[in-house]
Amino acid sequence: MNETRARLGLAPIERFHGGISELLAIVATLPQLEYPRRWPAHVLVTGPLFFELPAEEVAIPERDGPLVVIAPSTSQDPECVLLRTALEGLADEPVRVLATTNRHRPERPIEVPGNAVLSDWMPYSQVMPVADVVICHGGHGTVVRSLAAGTPLLVCPSVGDMGENAARVAWSGAGLSLPRRLLSRRGVRLATRRLLAEGPFRARAEELAAWAAENDGATRAAELVEDAARNATSRLSPARIKS
Repeated sequence: MNETRARLGLAPIERFHGGISELLAIVATLPQLEYPRRWPAHVLVTGPLFFELPAEEVAIPERDGPLVVIAPSTSQDPECVLLRTALEGLADEPVRVLATTNRHRPERPIEVPGNAVLSDWMPYSQVMPVADVVICHGGHGTVVRSLAAGTPLLVCPSVGDMGENAARVAWSGAGLSLPRRLLSRRGVRLATRRLLAEGPFRARAEELAAWAAENDGATRAAELVEDAARNATSRLSPARIKS
């Protein structure tokens, strides 16, 4: 980056995160997922910034029992290992299962047990508020969408930031982490039973949801950007503003 700056006649910078603005850095997550620390003055946690592709609503299974939503990653696990494992692990449990392939097309067919419905795609804004547990890989968007709906999580991380997200969910008290090396039908079944049976997980997820309802991340982020722009403009001379 400093080589590029030099070609543009700019001085080098020594900051490690050189691509992040020193004026404003927005951390778009739930503050309850952030470990206690002393933040720089320009770094602010706003709450999640949600994005969702348009999609038709899916049919929620109407049988009795808690609703477990299986929401695997859209970019990882093309052979649907987590989805298959969770479906098999919950097949004989007294739960309703709503799952999605997220438009993956594995070569080997996916067996769907009698207590489950499998869809090609699902709008998380519809299904997560009515779920009792969400099982996922731990992508940040899925994690904060579930917690903002007050639904506890079983996170089975795959790659990238998913392991850290899983650790933070467990640390926050709003769910459990099931490491990849321990992913099994029995592991998913026992973890799901615990999340459904132990009230503190749901209570903590609902605390996060209550905070999210009172603190809209998009609104707060927009306000911060506007304030930063005004402050930057006020420091410029009239001549520079005109040019």
